[in-house]
Amino acid sequence: MAKSIMIQGTMSNAGKSLLAAGLCRIFAQDGYRTVPFKSQNMALNSYITAEGLEMGRAQVMQAEAAGAAPSVLMNPILLKPTSDVGSQVIVNGKVLGNMNARDYFAFKKQLIPDIMEAYHKLEETADLIVIEGAGSPAEINLKQDDIVNMGMAKMADAPVLLVGDIDRGGVFAQLYGTLMLLEEEERARIKGMIINKFRGDKSILDPGIAMLEEKTGIPVAGVVPYMYLSVEDEDSLSERLHPHNQQKQDLIDLAVIRFPHISNFTDFSVFERLSGVAVRYVEHTAQLRKPDMILLPGSKNTIGDLKWMRQNGLEAAIRKFAEDGVVFGICGGYQMLGERIEDPCGIEEGESIRGMELLPIQTVLQEEKTTAQVKGRFSEIQGVFSCLAGMEFYGYEIHMGESRQLTAGGTAGAGQTLGYLQRAREEERISEGIYTEHVYGSYVHGIFDAPGIAEQIVAALAEKKGIRWNMEEVPDYAAFKEQQYDNLAETLRAHLDMDFIYSIINDQR
Repeated sequence: MAKSIMIQGTMSNAGKSLLAAGLCRIFAQDGYRTVPFKSQNMALNSYITAEGLEMGRAQVMQAEAAGAAPSVLMNPILLKPTSDVGSQVIVNGKVLGNMNARDYFAFKKQLIPDIMEAYHKLEETADLIVIEGAGSPAEINLKQDDIVNMGMAKMADAPVLLVGDIDRGGVFAQLYGTLMLLEEEERARIKGMIINKFRGDKSILDPGIAMLEEKTGIPVAGVVPYMYLSVEDEDSLSERLHPHNQQKQDLIDLAVIRFPHISNFTDFSVFERLSGVAVRYVEHTAQLRKPDMILLPGSKNTIGDLKWMRQNGLEAAIRKFAEDGVVFGICGGYQMLGERIEDPCGIEEGESIRGMELLPIQTVLQEEKTTAQVKGRFSEIQGVFSCLAGMEFYGYEIHMGESRQLTAGGTAGAGQTLGYLQRAREEERISEGIYTEHVYGSYVHGIFDAPGIAEQIVAALAEKKGIRWNMEEVPDYAAFKEQQYDNLAETLRAHLDMDFIYSIINDQR
């Protein structure tokens, strides 16, 4: 049976996902069959497995770091917020339904058999399971019937490393306060602490570390520096979305609209590795400026986010920009670009709403979710992105709506088919996406990830701008991510006491 170690944090965004990924990489490098696990994940960034099942992208990232194929067993429960008080509940990769927070809190204990069945199946083939918690274990209003922090540690009988975020200040209070709010049995499970995101001279911390260890009786297993890595983030807490990271100026400027219910913003991470390219996340018209391309990402509430753009002026600004500028929508963003979105089943807000009228499509939201991995090829595209003609792409679909092309063209005029694809486990080849002169739309998450596609898009935008972008020799996106995981593991080996961490793993019964 596999051994385990669990990473819990003093708060959300303390760095649990990244540290878990780094440990996955280290254990895999050391020859152990390693897999990640998170019993319950709340995030709008999701992924579709080869079987067509939906899971959180954080565990996909961790599985990649471990050299393991992503499996829904690694994340049996996924909550995708649809509003401030409700979420779509996905169990074992399939939609169970929508629940408000109070109903789910009363219901979640019934999911323990699903959690433990997934965990035990991973135990059958793994040597080590790296478990990630969620938020903080010291949320005293939520501790009853916990299934993701100390409740999960108890069910798996896992030792815990507690992570504090020094970058946001008060790290000693974070760690000590968390420990003091735990029950004695829970405290006993915490074998070590980690101070994360440190900048500066570690010797300055030493007196505080000594006092913390004296007061708690628990050793600090390491002080991890603030890492400048390009790995996929879990959700909308991502630091790359924060306004203070939006000031970068480069040759090619890509503006991503940050919807309130933004999902799968990792679709645009591939551009961040290219020199001379800035990827900015925009919430207001004042932030939009004059980008080279506007990207509309996925959304868990397409109608609500379209209304939000309509109210704050972004819709009007994008429509004006599209007269000569390039706009590309993915999934929910693609639906918004159409003539109309209808919701007869009440999937989102139960109404019909005018779209942005930039693409000749009409979307009907449906109860059945489309989830599939896909492979395809761009059609003989004309215009700005003619360079993509015939190139192969891959990715996955996750959408509740079906869009049909309006043959008469509608307000947006006539459109052309963007490409053709084949869904996994299906033989039929189908058309995918629509484009007009400057506006493009697709349902495929990850459509920019295949080798050469992001580079060709940037080169085309540079040519349209009248400048030359040097397409430097860069590794493809998959190789780039592998190098990032290696860099992560190297940093953690240098700053964590791995002998100590292995000792607490090996002390398990």
